[in-house]
Amino acid sequence: MSPRLIAAFVVALLALGVAAQEARTDERTVKVERRAGDDLFTAGGSVRIGRPVGGDVFAAGGNVDVDGAVGGDAVVAGGNVRIGAPVAQTLYAAGGQLVISAPIGHNARIAGGEVEFDRRAQVAGNVSVAGGQVTIEGRVNGYLRVAGGSVVIDGAIEGDVVSTAGSIELGPNARIGGSLRYASRDAIKQHPDAQVLGGITSLPFEARAPAGESSYAVGGGAGWVWTAGLLLVAVVLSAALPEASRRVTETLLRRPAMSLLLGFIALVCIPVAAILLLVTIIGIPLGLLVLLLYPPLLLIGYVGTGIGVGHLALRRYAPTRSTQTGWRIAAAAAGMLALALLGRLPWLGGLLVFAALLIGVGALALQFARRPQAT
Repeated sequence: MSPRLIAAFVVALLALGVAAQEARTDERTVKVERRAGDDLFTAGGSVRIGRPVGGDVFAAGGNVDVDGAVGGDAVVAGGNVRIGAPVAQTLYAAGGQLVISAPIGHNARIAGGEVEFDRRAQVAGNVSVAGGQVTIEGRVNGYLRVAGGSVVIDGAIEGDVVSTAGSIELGPNARIGGSLRYASRDAIKQHPDAQVLGGITSLPFEARAPAGESSYAVGGGAGWVWTAGLLLVAVVLSAALPEASRRVTETLLRRPAMSLLLGFIALVCIPVAAILLLVTIIGIPLGLLVLLLYPPLLLIGYVGTGIGVGHLALRRYAPTRSTQTGWRIAAAAAGMLALALLGRLPWLGGLLVFAALLIGVGALALQFARRPQAT
């Protein structure tokens, strides 16, 4: 195993633990930064990458600004994310508000509340983006796949465009080299100067996922079976582990931002650690075990958020019954059902599920950062 892989493995394992330990301090001042060879792992309340990074960047925070060139991939998540320097490979970003203002050397995979590719953004490959409000003013050399509440395209797209949105608008600077296929409740708004060389095709608009996924996304039998399974898991966890459920609920209430941050770090670091373990003969069994436990961790994190939502609602609307076991179990099931139904919303449902998963995993991670009780 090379020194670089060893360093990366150490960082992947320690980043979550160090962040969780330092999470005991004020969330606004927490900052964790580790390097593994040319790669950078950083997280905090406010994160700014001001110097060039030769390898990959993994960053998360309340505010994340990338002002130094990235030589590899960039994996970024935060409340407000700004990419102001070139990314040589692929950009993966998620957040409340995202602004991309620099060249991307390969592809861009983006999800957020408000997403903007301004005129300085140039993507050499393809773009896949989902958000509440999406604006594309830059240049995309490949295809564009976009879903959102409202979508505005006012830049140059060399390939095809496929879009599903509540409203779609082509601005005066829109230049689409391929075809545009769209599904929307409203007719597309096209400026007279906008150009679509491959023609425009209107598709039937349905608030559901693409073919092959609809049973899970809306109301197919498999989807409801899955939802029933989630409710069962929520009931079992709430009944069998009442104290743990209570602590997770308290964490979700008091430290939602830090839970979201640590959830992202866990989502990134655990698979990296597992993969690095698999490159050695000695580490293969442990790497396989980590990969085996990873999906249940995500599931429990997601269900934990549903339990927390139910318990917080019970505490607010029926505080006198919030300590009764039966009511807490019922509230856990109701919270999980509400979260599952919200996940079926068009456009934003997937983002809500992703956020719930992250915040739940982060809340679990914060349990390991609890100070020992005085004896």
